[in-house]
Amino acid sequence: MQHKSKMAGADGDDSLYPIAVLIDELRNEDVQLRLNSIKKLSTIALALGVERTRTELLPFLTDTIYDEDEVLLALAEQLGNFTMLVGGPEYVHCLLPPLESLATVEETVVRDKAVESLRKISQEHSPVDLEVHFEPLVKRLASGDWFTSRTSACGLFSVCYPRVSSTVKAEIRQHFRTLCSDDTPMVRRAAASKLGEFAKVLELDYVKSDIISLFTALASDEQDSVRLLAVEACVSIATLLPQEDLETLVMPTLRQAAEDKSWRVRYMVADKFSELQKAVGPEITKNDLVPAFQNLLKDCEAEVRAAAANKVKEFCENLPEDSRETIIMTHILPCVKELVSDTNQHVKSALASVIMGLSTILGKDNTVEHLLPLFLAQLKDECPEVRLNIISNLDCVNEVIGIRQLSQSLLPAIVELAEDAKWRVRLAIIEYMPLLAGQLGVEFFDEKLNTLCMAWLIDHVYAIREAATCNLMKLVEKFGAEWAQNTIVPKVLGMANDPNYLHRMTTLFCINALSEVCGQDITTKQMLPVVLKMSNDQVANVRFNVAKSLQKIGPVLDSNALQTEVKPVLEKLDTDTDMDVKYFAQEAISGKYTTLSIFFLYEVASLGPRSLLVVLVLCQTHRSTMCPAECVSQCER
Repeated sequence: MQHKSKMAGADGDDSLYPIAVLIDELRNEDVQLRLNSIKKLSTIALALGVERTRTELLPFLTDTIYDEDEVLLALAEQLGNFTMLVGGPEYVHCLLPPLESLATVEETVVRDKAVESLRKISQEHSPVDLEVHFEPLVKRLASGDWFTSRTSACGLFSVCYPRVSSTVKAEIRQHFRTLCSDDTPMVRRAAASKLGEFAKVLELDYVKSDIISLFTALASDEQDSVRLLAVEACVSIATLLPQEDLETLVMPTLRQAAEDKSWRVRYMVADKFSELQKAVGPEITKNDLVPAFQNLLKDCEAEVRAAAANKVKEFCENLPEDSRETIIMTHILPCVKELVSDTNQHVKSALASVIMGLSTILGKDNTVEHLLPLFLAQLKDECPEVRLNIISNLDCVNEVIGIRQLSQSLLPAIVELAEDAKWRVRLAIIEYMPLLAGQLGVEFFDEKLNTLCMAWLIDHVYAIREAATCNLMKLVEKFGAEWAQNTIVPKVLGMANDPNYLHRMTTLFCINALSEVCGQDITTKQMLPVVLKMSNDQVANVRFNVAKSLQKIGPVLDSNALQTEVKPVLEKLDTDTDMDVKYFAQEAISGKYTTLSIFFLYEVASLGPRSLLVVLVLCQTHRSTMCPAECVSQCER
């Protein structure tokens, strides 16, 4: 409490009273108050000044390390940004004691954040300070009694090694070797996770003499959680070694990992396969990695097969050009064909997300002969995600074989999906329809898919009808208003007479979406009369949606249509017996000051100069985004 009283007193300076309050909150029983105070630590330090921060605040914080995890996490993060608040790089070593304590706590996220801050401030140390202050801290952590400190030490070796003397470097290497063979699996796991990072800062001779032996030992550890992290280190180590050393120093261990008894280790190999492929080069890939990849694609565990399937395209792209097609057709494609009918849906889904990319690698003939049957099988798969992944990548195949070939082989399957019993499958197809339309062209679209798009508008699921409406708008944006006038609009307006009121409402939703993209002429001459006629509908839901539609399409209409056609209908709806219809009619007339209320403003303006001023104020607020040009010019007059 001594530090607290010294700082809180602040030498009787009233200007520091708010700071004293923040400091008091650091000891408050309420965790949230303590957390808030920690987050304002930089403010406290700034007010105290660099000297008092070093001599009073930091010792005080070091004494309060025993707290809730969320408070300690915030403290560890704050201290990483404290360099200038303690006087700059010259005094940055003052931050080490509290961070060292935080690096030993039980909670992993706190330790990780403390290590992150220590790594950050290590860059602020001069080489001399690094040896005098930082390196002893790393040694203390590495030789600590509790595994928590030893795990934290593993993340600090690589940041101090490059900037210390050769004697100290030898000590650091020895400490790292010791931790790699620690009795506690958590420590070995931490060492394995940092092995690749540490190897990158070592001299090549020490990589060969020290790191390779550690890598081999960790890759043979009794704990699979250690072995799988060694696989990750393998990528970094392989990139450091000359090509001639890879076969003898790395590949035996990698082959062993690819056939490990634990599926998690094999999964890690599959997940890192593309990176390993780039690291070891083309020759080793042909001789060693191709057979290993085949085995992973045929693995007995679905998780491993899924991870390998996800890498098929990338692996094939990185194969040597001179033998790429031969390797794929001979070794990879037979495995891919088996995965298409895999019993696990995650495996099939992973494959479906990348298999289309093989078409650009294999070319048109191989795609038509070998890949199209696989695509077709996946389009008919019972798993919706598999079908969706195929549809979303159709453009890859289109570039290779052309739209005619694609439509003849895959379009029937797409149409079948569009009529699928599961509404989510239909919804997925709708979302990709604008993309398909752009690829197929307007003539082909009208011939094959137009009827399908219109059928979605009367689907029994609302989400499908809603998506179909948005789909029409995107199609009009793609094909133009003239196409819409001849092809889409007549069919949409014909639904206004449908006996099902839900379909009549869909007509209104379509008009709302299409009015802006179709323009004023089509909206006024073709759509507006249908909307006005529907104001007499027997179903109240339809009538109040008429009011909403009139408000929505108002900005597209000219002022004459608003005044002579829209206004009388809205006034009639305002006297409707249904309260919802009345409400939305009133909203359209005056509730939002939109362009639909312009006739109301005209009438108010005619009452006199003061009323005109009110109208001008209202219009001035909204006209830039809401009013048509003729309304703006009328206001200006």
